[in-house]
Amino acid sequence: MEYEQVVRASKSIARRPRRRRKPAAAFRFGIEEEYFLADRNTGDVATETPQELFTAAGLATEGLVGREFLQSQVEVATRPLNTAAEAVCELRYARSVLNYMAGAHGLCIQSCGTHPSGRWRNARQSHDCRYDKVMQDLQMIGERNMLCGMHVHVELPDPSRRVDVMRRMLPLLPLFLALSASSPFWQGRPTGLHAYRLAAYDELPRTGVPEVFRNAAEFDAYVSALVKSGVIEDSSYLWWMVRPSAKYPTLELRAPDACTRVEDAVAIASLYRAVVRHLFVNKHFNENVCAVDRAVAVENKWRAQRYGVAASFATADGPRTVSEILDELLFVLADDCDALGCTDEAAHCRKIAERGTSADAQISLFERNRDEGATAALTKVAMWLSHATTSWPNSSPCEPALPPSQG
Repeated sequence: MEYEQVVRASKSIARRPRRRRKPAAAFRFGIEEEYFLADRNTGDVATETPQELFTAAGLATEGLVGREFLQSQVEVATRPLNTAAEAVCELRYARSVLNYMAGAHGLCIQSCGTHPSGRWRNARQSHDCRYDKVMQDLQMIGERNMLCGMHVHVELPDPSRRVDVMRRMLPLLPLFLALSASSPFWQGRPTGLHAYRLAAYDELPRTGVPEVFRNAAEFDAYVSALVKSGVIEDSSYLWWMVRPSAKYPTLELRAPDACTRVEDAVAIASLYRAVVRHLFVNKHFNENVCAVDRAVAVENKWRAQRYGVAASFATADGPRTVSEILDELLFVLADDCDALGCTDEAAHCRKIAERGTSADAQISLFERNRDEGATAALTKVAMWLSHATTSWPNSSPCEPALPPSQG
């Protein structure tokens, strides 16, 4: 099928369903996902990708699709959302249309934190003035940034309180990483970790767990010092696991790996949204978070990277499993989940903890096929990622009906 025909087919067959939206509500949220573009037949990550794909996909999805730092990556950003059901529809729609249109170029999308067989030395930077500046600053570290994450924005009724909520959020950051783990491979080999992405990402400056800023004035003073010194242009160059967004009145979670399964992505986003609401409404919850708590969170971040949902976290009362911490948190958040209408979606995080993450599935598939050789086993992992990224159980009416992608 010719490319122009693919564009026309995408617009006519996969037109985004028009839904009656509820009035704007407090704690609206949005999700940004980064995917790899890979060869549809081999699963190998792409090196250079055509601009016409991004232009056409952006038009077909009404602006949801854009380029990322490297040409092998693509980003999808939802609109501001009021419900978890809207998030499911938006992500399924965007993934389906993007994957379909990528097929015209022999490509597909894969949602995972690191690519099983990708090599950063082969990667090419996308053409963009901001990316040029970042690459000039970071040098080889920027070239190694072959990583895909999920970012969740939650809008606060009073944006001036974002720093306070961020500080009280610190002990929970490792949980979101553990639940999203999808990066067990790096440079074509097993890492022994479930979430290697942040190990590589932490080579960059201003990453990891934020410092303990007690209020917005301290945060602003920090940003001001870096801007006045010419270190950064603005706070968008802070790449912590959570940060006040420089562009929106939101608190942005950046800890998670890109989730392979849509239902996992929405579950983690729903859990985070409920946590933000709870911390905003209950001003005394975690009010005494201090340097000790941050140091423990840094240790638990490592444990989440190493073991995923099988991790046990350090606490003042001794080791606690991810499942135990999650169960306790969901109990505390019951009213918040009910108010936001995301009880079932947040509870899906229990299923992730029980059955394992994308990283667990990738590792299991690799081990089952290792006798065929590491290269063949990694190819099977990559092809599974291609399938799982755009497949979902219990399809709903909002799922677009797309014909098979054309190679």
